[in-house]
Amino acid sequence: MQKSNETISIDHDKELDLHLESQGVSKEKLFSHPVGLFVLFFTEMWERFSYYGMRAILVLFLISDLSKNGWGWPRPEALQLYAIYTGLVYFTPILGGLIADRFTGYRKAVIIGAFIMTLGHAAMALEGFSNNFFYLGLLLLIVGNGFFKPNISSIVGKLYPPISDKKDSAYAIFYMGINSGAFIGMLMCGYIGEKVGWHYGFGLAGVFMLFGMLQFYFGQKIFGVIGASVDKTKEVEKADPTVEEIPKKVRSQRLWVIAILSIFTIFFWMVFEQAGGSMTIFAKDYTLRNLTGGAATTFKWVDSILTIFPLVAVTFVLFSLARKIFKKYPATILFTLLSFAIIWVLAIWKVDRELGSVSTEVPASWFSVLNSFFIVSLAPIVSKIWETKFNPSGPVKFGFGLIFVGIGFAGLAYGGSAIPQGATSAEVSLFWLVFAYFFHTVGELCISPVGLSYVSKLAPANLVGLMFGVFFTCTAIGNYLAGATGSLIDKISTAYSISTFFLIFTIIPIVAGLIMFALSPLLRKWMHGVH
Repeated sequence: MQKSNETISIDHDKELDLHLESQGVSKEKLFSHPVGLFVLFFTEMWERFSYYGMRAILVLFLISDLSKNGWGWPRPEALQLYAIYTGLVYFTPILGGLIADRFTGYRKAVIIGAFIMTLGHAAMALEGFSNNFFYLGLLLLIVGNGFFKPNISSIVGKLYPPISDKKDSAYAIFYMGINSGAFIGMLMCGYIGEKVGWHYGFGLAGVFMLFGMLQFYFGQKIFGVIGASVDKTKEVEKADPTVEEIPKKVRSQRLWVIAILSIFTIFFWMVFEQAGGSMTIFAKDYTLRNLTGGAATTFKWVDSILTIFPLVAVTFVLFSLARKIFKKYPATILFTLLSFAIIWVLAIWKVDRELGSVSTEVPASWFSVLNSFFIVSLAPIVSKIWETKFNPSGPVKFGFGLIFVGIGFAGLAYGGSAIPQGATSAEVSLFWLVFAYFFHTVGELCISPVGLSYVSKLAPANLVGLMFGVFFTCTAIGNYLAGATGSLIDKISTAYSISTFFLIFTIIPIVAGLIMFALSPLLRKWMHGVH
């Protein structure tokens, strides 16, 4: 039995090498994956730093009092803007994917998107001069993300043969990069935005978006012809020996699977993305954040470890990559090293400042980092599980993911059960937010990277960018619904209770997960051998 498994592993490695050679990509590996995956890892890491760093303080900035340099918006209005922004951010990728498929190729689209987003963050940093800069920044971020998001995900998939079993593992690693950036971004931009100044938090997000763009630009040749241009990509794909002709019926049914999985992501993101809205409000107004005595000391050390640990992990990955590609791509490594040097200085400054402070107030944005911390901690474990025989089909993973996110909200519903009807503030133990973010993270690992992998494996080669656009459009709908339903927090908690509000988000995903379990046999049949 062991010998058989070894043979399968060798065959997969040979298939990957054959694919990379046909695409003009180096066969050099890091952690058994192509080195190009880790260039994408760091590009996406800094882009997510900028996106989630800004998102962590967006609602807080809008609802904070004018005396604290916020805009003093009512909570429902702030959450409605949040809904529109996050919805459009994930809607524009369908257009960006289509443009890349037809005209620019994936790599140019990624660079264009990164540049536009850098301008967007710069505009938001100028919100103190005029409110119009704030809205201009949001618009540029929406447009830029449309070019960036679907096409960098497409390049990840193109590094592997069409239905390679290594794709699930690759996207889990890529997702670790996403969440490393999100974690550090929310931690640093959130801290600086709340403790120093909102526009400094917005500006910091833009600095690292620029670094992400530069390190990708100078390292893009590592991908051979993948995503270089539309014509070159098509020519090489025809010559790729790992690409097979797909019958029309199989092609059609696989597209239906992508559509169904995408629709179910709406339920997931509608619930999960309460993190930037109603859960942030719960953290700000209903959670005990002023700590004293032993609790304060414990939090300071936990916060310090959470600040340093992910940086140590991704710095190790960076130095491992540098040993592999520095000679050929020195500019990519140097820009990434410079960005890491800056973030290390900021992290040490933050830790020293907090350890020396007399009072301890947990920033409301701090809880958002728990999701990314759990991702960084759990992604390598989940990645290994997906490479073993304990690897259920995509629809089953989706079902588990939906149920796990529901369990997280069950914890919040229970934790908030003692809050009186209509209360606008309370001091609930922060344990329940930690509980919720843990289960939300497990659910996310079962859905988001898996969904990216299955879109890449199931979509025809000439429609990969467009299908990623469709996938992200459903994410857009989920994000919009998250903000729209989150804006009802005051209305529902006044009429019923805040516990009832969170109970709604417990029931919806669990029911959707059970339906996905029921559909899984049919969807497995329609995938025609893709696992």
